[in-house]
Amino acid sequence: MKLCIVTHKVKRGDGQGRVNYEVAKEAIHRGHHLTLLASEIAPELENDSQVNWIKIPVNGYPTELIRNFIFAKKSADLLKKSRGIDLVKVNGAISMAAADVNAVHFVHSSWLRSPVHISRNRRDLYGLYQWLFTALNARWEKQAFQTAKVVVAVSEKVAQELVDIGVPRSRIRVIVNGVDLQEFAPGTASHQKLGLPENVTLALFAGDIRTPRKNLDTVLHALVKVPDLHLVVVGNTEGSPFPQLAASLGLTERVHFVGYRRDIAEIMRAVDLFVFPSRYEACTLVLLEALASGLPVITATATGGAELVTPECGVVLPNSDDADALAAALLSLVSDGSANAKGERILMQQMGQAARSVAEQHSWTTMAQTYVDLFEELSNAEHRSHPDLSPSSRSLPLPFGATGAN
Repeated sequence: MKLCIVTHKVKRGDGQGRVNYEVAKEAIHRGHHLTLLASEIAPELENDSQVNWIKIPVNGYPTELIRNFIFAKKSADLLKKSRGIDLVKVNGAISMAAADVNAVHFVHSSWLRSPVHISRNRRDLYGLYQWLFTALNARWEKQAFQTAKVVVAVSEKVAQELVDIGVPRSRIRVIVNGVDLQEFAPGTASHQKLGLPENVTLALFAGDIRTPRKNLDTVLHALVKVPDLHLVVVGNTEGSPFPQLAASLGLTERVHFVGYRRDIAEIMRAVDLFVFPSRYEACTLVLLEALASGLPVITATATGGAELVTPECGVVLPNSDDADALAAALLSLVSDGSANAKGERILMQQMGQAARSVAEQHSWTTMAQTYVDLFEELSNAEHRSHPDLSPSSRSLPLPFGATGAN
């Protein structure tokens, strides 16, 4: 099969880019040939004989909106000239061309309606830009979803949001993002090395803390009612209002802002539980990473991927903003008096084991295999419908002046 993936990045270290990287590796493993229309790809893909990378550079343009528009136009022009591609996979409104499979990591129509959309909190030029960016993407993505044969939702929440904007449920498949089960695994870590306090119960919150979307404010208000719990906050504090809020609530000694960190897997091995009642999330990778690390999880229904959190491994709150309910959930874990011979709380230990079991069902390999199974299913169905049409050996032409590498 000749498969074309259209996306900005195909590499590790980038959420959507990692998904496409794993899908590309699985497709190569099965012997399929890939054309990647992307701005950046991993070196090992660039050097693979089964991969034809057509680079679409957009870095010189001033805003993300313009860069995305240029990428969408250029990728569509290339696809119109293509011949012999058996299946095209895109992500949202990333291209103006029609695709067979559209993987949806974010529904802009739903985000635009969210009470925590940036334009509702920033009544300035930046807020206007964010409104325009979301509104245009909401319009473009509806058109993209209508032309796709299959629309893949990365969570049940996203699937429902797609139904809400008119995508037939019969055309939607749910494929949850994956997690690296080796990088994120239960274990222990040095508190001193990580700059964390010793001999206290630690909850972890991780995400962008410069806006109210991730909902750190409700976590801090709940923490006031849980005096035996400390909170580690991973996120860039520059321009964030939350260090000041923590101080005003008298939480300075119990809330540890550690900034943006790349050693999140190590931090997860040093804490006792993960709390993330986000006000809007399509499918957050950090939730899966916490489950894989064997952490009990407290989240909310507004957080995509919350359907993975069972009563055996965590708590899903119906209302992200209910600080009392969040405090009660935290207390139910922290106040558990039963402990094993090592002094570990039995309830949290059992929930952590259940969390790991859930994560083991969602490895990157499992996710990638599910995507490629879908591609092969669609390709085989197309061949059965048109048995006289055999795919040729042609590939996408390189645009004038472009090469397949940097």
